[in-house]
Amino acid sequence: MMPTWPAAAPPPPVGAQPATPYAASYPLDWPDSVRRYVQRCFMPSNLDPTVSRADLESKLKETITWANEQGVMHTLDWDSMPLPQQMIRDERTRALLAPPPPPPTAQPLQQTNVQMTNEITLPVGKKRKSMDGTDVPNLSSASALPPWRTASLRLEDRVSSPSDKNMGAPDSPKQSSKFARMEKRLKRFEGEYTTYREPTPPPTAGPIVGTCQDLEKPYLRLTSAPNPAKVRPPHILRQSLELLKKKWKQDQNYGYICDQFKSMRQDLTVQRIRDEFTVEVYEIHARIALEKGDLGEYNQCQTQLKSLYKLGLKGKPNEFKAYRILYYIHTANRTELNNALADLTPAEKRDPAIKHALDVRSALALGNYHRFFQLYNETPNMGAYLIDMFVGRERLAALCAICKAYKPDVPLRFVTEELYFESDVEAAQFIIDNGGQDLLEDRNGTIVFLTAKAGQRFEGPKAAAFSRIDIKGQI
Repeated sequence: MMPTWPAAAPPPPVGAQPATPYAASYPLDWPDSVRRYVQRCFMPSNLDPTVSRADLESKLKETITWANEQGVMHTLDWDSMPLPQQMIRDERTRALLAPPPPPPTAQPLQQTNVQMTNEITLPVGKKRKSMDGTDVPNLSSASALPPWRTASLRLEDRVSSPSDKNMGAPDSPKQSSKFARMEKRLKRFEGEYTTYREPTPPPTAGPIVGTCQDLEKPYLRLTSAPNPAKVRPPHILRQSLELLKKKWKQDQNYGYICDQFKSMRQDLTVQRIRDEFTVEVYEIHARIALEKGDLGEYNQCQTQLKSLYKLGLKGKPNEFKAYRILYYIHTANRTELNNALADLTPAEKRDPAIKHALDVRSALALGNYHRFFQLYNETPNMGAYLIDMFVGRERLAALCAICKAYKPDVPLRFVTEELYFESDVEAAQFIIDNGGQDLLEDRNGTIVFLTAKAGQRFEGPKAAAFSRIDIKGQI
């Protein structure tokens, strides 16, 4: 006789011993394993928010009722039995992945003897007669499996496409739109639909020749083939260069000058002009960018100049080789620095600009800050603008060396002269900015720097300065 199924009770609080009305109304002959199984079903940690209480109780009732009717209440391993919420989730998964039902065909004959070994079959309401007249359960029905076996899918069921669930409703808006997209895609491949594209202009037989007569033209990045009407020919570009040199001396407007030089470089590039005038344009733009600290534009010009010099074009190759060495010192790029040194010829090493750059490298490699700042004061051409980019960190390194070598103090004037500051005020401000506020003392009108008190004070700023290297637009 099937046990009475009581009304549902709310789940117990977390941490409390589950106590459900099912456990209180069990018949005396029900095993403890069934009681524990029911308790596990309603433990808060096992509850599933996607499974309602009603569905949970219904599946639990179905499971226990079936076991009671089959007489396996005491033989089933209830401790390893899947919980009702797990059975419900598995049933839903199978329903989503199930292929559409096949057309009705003759039912195959089933085996007459069903043994309950590892799997147990549920009773079903409808039975059919086998060939020998015995009743055989209709195993093709989903209800022929026990509740915890309903999610056991065949291999073809598991690999079925999730979209198969909509095959039975082709008239739904989602399904119809899917078929419409497939049909449209098929027609596109068949040539019914064509996409218009603007025809690509045929390649020119040679470089274009500009016809623009404007001396000033803003720089615009090319997004299509260059238009000769918007490109200036070489004789106009020469006039533009003279105009820009005059305006730079008068106004010093770097934003305007940089834009105009980039426009000139673009006109030279699209016309494939690579001559001494091209070298002059890139050299002037590189010097202006260097003066304003624009490493990005400077490096673009330096890269082009390197290739132009290889063509044997006249210019100032030694000057810019010296700049390149100083730049590699600034970026601490030892690999490229060694490559640049290896490419130098004996004659180039005797050039004043290149020799100066090599002496700077040697002084820094030896830690000779006294010699380095002498060379800083004697920098030819525009190399001082590059040294300005890393002189701050070298001053910190020299200050650390002075604090170790000179005890207990030195005059501030000594620091000013050794580190090549413009004045004592600038030297004092440098010390204060790097955490040495209490290291300066006035003694009878003379400001002294307390090196003994400094200790390792400047090691932190030194390490930070050497770790921040701007390599924007690196060559």
